[in-house]
Amino acid sequence: MTESQLFNLPTPLQLECGATLPTVQVAYHTYGTLNAAQDNVVWVCHALTANADVLTWWSGLFGPGYLFDPADYFIICANVLGSCYGSTGPLTPVSEGSEPLYQAFPLVTIRDMVAAHDQLRQHLGFSKIHTLIGGSLGGQQALEWAVQQPTLFENLVVLATNAQHSPWGIAFNESQRLAIQADQTYYSATPEGGQHGLKAARAMALLSYRSYEAYGTTQAEVEGDKLDQFRASSYQQYQGDKLVARFNAYTYVTLSKAMDSHNVGRGRGSLAAALKQIQARTLVIGITSDVLFPPAEQQLLARHIPTAQYVEMESHFGHDGFLIETVQITRFLERFYSRRLVHS
Repeated sequence: MTESQLFNLPTPLQLECGATLPTVQVAYHTYGTLNAAQDNVVWVCHALTANADVLTWWSGLFGPGYLFDPADYFIICANVLGSCYGSTGPLTPVSEGSEPLYQAFPLVTIRDMVAAHDQLRQHLGFSKIHTLIGGSLGGQQALEWAVQQPTLFENLVVLATNAQHSPWGIAFNESQRLAIQADQTYYSATPEGGQHGLKAARAMALLSYRSYEAYGTTQAEVEGDKLDQFRASSYQQYQGDKLVARFNAYTYVTLSKAMDSHNVGRGRGSLAAALKQIQARTLVIGITSDVLFPPAEQQLLARHIPTAQYVEMESHFGHDGFLIETVQITRFLERFYSRRLVHS
């Protein structure tokens, strides 16, 4: 992982819920060199449990030899507000000398994330961004930002995301939060609080990230006479432990609630009216097997964003296809741009 950089917001951040964070820091990574025309900026918005080091989790799309190569583009990815990878969140003090707020950390929305990242954008001096790209929660953030500042982005690429988080998606998130909050250690206000609940929550989430076909392909038993200790069971345990080792329950609750808050139409008349404000040339990518953000949600985006193109990936990987199917995504993007991103 490359070294993270930190930006401290110059003033307190007023959140959409009415609370105020006295101090806010944003962790971010940059790769490559800004060209003389400053028109080679690619801004990446990451998903729920990812971090700002996009080269580690979107390899195949970002990195040397791939479509978004740091040798050609100035790539930036910032950690979202409320996360645990360097930006202000439940495990970081929100003012000098204070203790972390843990479960008392205030409600953060997608719009609050955009507000923090736009201050970073201004700090870096970008008045134009060639491409804004994000999937899932990152796509929600990208859409909100493109609605707020329609002239800032030349191209917008969103994958496996939506204009408003669905009742289905909120129900998945609430079920996971119930698992976390059923773990009594969640209320201990320590960094390790809620770990058993977080493990269960991750196992639940996987069922929405993958598909029936994916489990059938990767977790099927070789022996047909087993009574216990199935591969699928071990896989759920393994993935739960893996997240617990790098994340925390308080951040998971905070960010899942932020995802629930997503609604570009809030205060703007309707979803359609909000999406019509986007001026960026837009590529919307759906995934055939995505049960969490089904293709109908991306099709809605494409219908109402004036310059949008819609494409659909054939994949058995479900929602996680936006991270895995980089060959298909690269092909879609090459057709979308139909020219090199960087201008000499």
